[in-house]
Amino acid sequence: MQKLREQADKDGSLCVGLDTSPSYIPEYIIKTIGSQTEAVLTYNLEIIRRIASSKSACCCKIQIAYYEAMGLEGLKIYSQTLKAVKEAGLIAISDIKRGDIADTAAAYAKAHFSGDFETDIITVNPYMGFDTLQPFYEYSMPQKGGKGIFVLLRTSNPGMKDIEQQELKSGGRVLDKTANALNSIAERFSQIYPNAECSPVGAVVGCTEESDAKLLREACPNIFFLIPGYGAQGGSAHIAGTLLAKAGGVVNSSRGILCAWQKDNDLLEKREAGCLCMSDIADSAAKAALIAKENLSNAQNIIQQN
Repeated sequence: MQKLREQADKDGSLCVGLDTSPSYIPEYIIKTIGSQTEAVLTYNLEIIRRIASSKSACCCKIQIAYYEAMGLEGLKIYSQTLKAVKEAGLIAISDIKRGDIADTAAAYAKAHFSGDFETDIITVNPYMGFDTLQPFYEYSMPQKGGKGIFVLLRTSNPGMKDIEQQELKSGGRVLDKTANALNSIAERFSQIYPNAECSPVGAVVGCTEESDAKLLREACPNIFFLIPGYGAQGGSAHIAGTLLAKAGGVVNSSRGILCAWQKDNDLLEKREAGCLCMSDIADSAAKAALIAKENLSNAQNIIQQN
C-alpha cells in the first residue's frame, strides 16, 4: 500500500477501473476483432498503454465479475490484464470483494496473491467478522510479499444504509465499528512498517456523501482509501478531495473512462456513421483519464488550501 501511496503522490490519485463489459465496445468493433473476449483484452491493453505513457493514473482496478461472466476465456484475459497492468509499471487492484471463514479465506488469499491471478491489492468484505480478514492481511507481512487489502467500509451504493449505517446498541454505526477495527489493525502494522505513511490494510470509502467523507477521514487518519463512486455514480471531485487528505487514497473511475467515447464530441461523426475503430475509443478513454486526473488534482489542492 505504501508503494501505491508513493505512486499516487507522483502520478496523481486516479485509478482507472477496467470493469470492462463487452457492451462498452461497439458491436462492429467486436466483430472486426473476432470475439468479445479478444475485444475486451485489446481495449484493456490499449488503455493501459496510453495511461502508462501519459502518467494519467497510478493504478488500475480490475473487477473480476466482468471477466467471470465471460467464462474460462474471460478469466484468461483477466489474468492477462493483471500482468499487463504490472508490466506497465502500474499497481494492480483486484476488485474481488471476497470474505469467508478460516481455510476458505486462506484459499481465496492464495488464489489472488499468487499464481495465475496474482495481484498487488485486493478488496475484501468484513461482514462475516473481522477474523475473516486475517488470512488476507497475513500476505501484507514482508515475508509474504507485502500485499495490500482494501476493506469495505462505506461503499458508494444507495443500499449501503441497510447495513453500514445501522446503529448499534453499543453505540455508533456498523461502519464506525469497522473503522475502529481497521485503526487497530493499522496500529499493529505500524510496528512492522515503522517508516510507512499508511497501513497495508486500507478501506473502501465512496465519494457520494460529504458528511461521511469528513467523519471517516478524521476517524481514519492513517488509513489509505480506495474511493469509488466518482463520475458515473454521481460522486464529486470535491468529496473525493476530502477523502484524499491525511493518509491519502486513489479515486476510481470506470464507466466514465471506458464509455467516454459515447459522449466524445470529437467522435460524433464517426459514431453516427458507425465507423469507429479501437484506437478511437481508446484515445477517448485516455483523454477522459487526463481530464479526471486534472479535476481530482484541482479538488485536492482546494481542500489543502482550506
